[in-house]
Amino acid sequence: MEIAICLIIALTAYLLGSIPAGYLAGKARGVDIRQVGSGNIGATNAFRILGKTAGTIVLIADAFKGWLAAAVVPGLVIQLFFAASGGGSSLNVEYLKIVAGIAVILGHNYPCWLKFKGGKGIATSGGVLIALVPLAFLISLAVWILVCVLTRYVSLASICGALSLPIAARLVKYPVHLVAITALMSALAIYKHKANIVRLMNGTENKVGRKQGPPSTGVTS
Repeated sequence: MEIAICLIIALTAYLLGSIPAGYLAGKARGVDIRQVGSGNIGATNAFRILGKTAGTIVLIADAFKGWLAAAVVPGLVIQLFFAASGGGSSLNVEYLKIVAGIAVILGHNYPCWLKFKGGKGIATSGGVLIALVPLAFLISLAVWILVCVLTRYVSLASICGALSLPIAARLVKYPVHLVAITALMSALAIYKHKANIVRLMNGTENKVGRKQGPPSTGVTS
């Protein structure tokens, strides 16, 4: 029974994460966001291609589904499952929140609806972190803002914020298992930025404030 509940939570969180807000926002404008700008379906490319309003909506939607999966889905599934069976629950909800958090990020990064080609998971990870380690999230967010303001590179800010996350979790004395999870999330976020790292090294990465419209040919940087 416990394994079944865990699988249901993971699947629900994955499907929630796989809702491609950036892609849907682009389609509403008649644009396939995967074919313009960086080709990414996340909020940064949405800001660049679709504008501030659409970008903000995508950012909030991606963060909200991360929070919803980690904070609400486990408890809701447990309540529904045991209400139907008439029994009680001995499951560790905190660990189920971690499972849901990982699953929702994987859903965003590798959505089944888009041939498993999704975003980088920064906003969705932020929503998960608000649910799991809010103090560490605030520190990581401060690092993100500082680096973004100083360099105007969203990708570099995201990488630095990810690097600071497990350090922040350790500094504020979260349990070891949560520190380990933040380290895993950090590694995944940095891995998803591998193309950005190459462009940063080559000096071809886009900066904040540089808006691109839908080009007439394929994917650009």
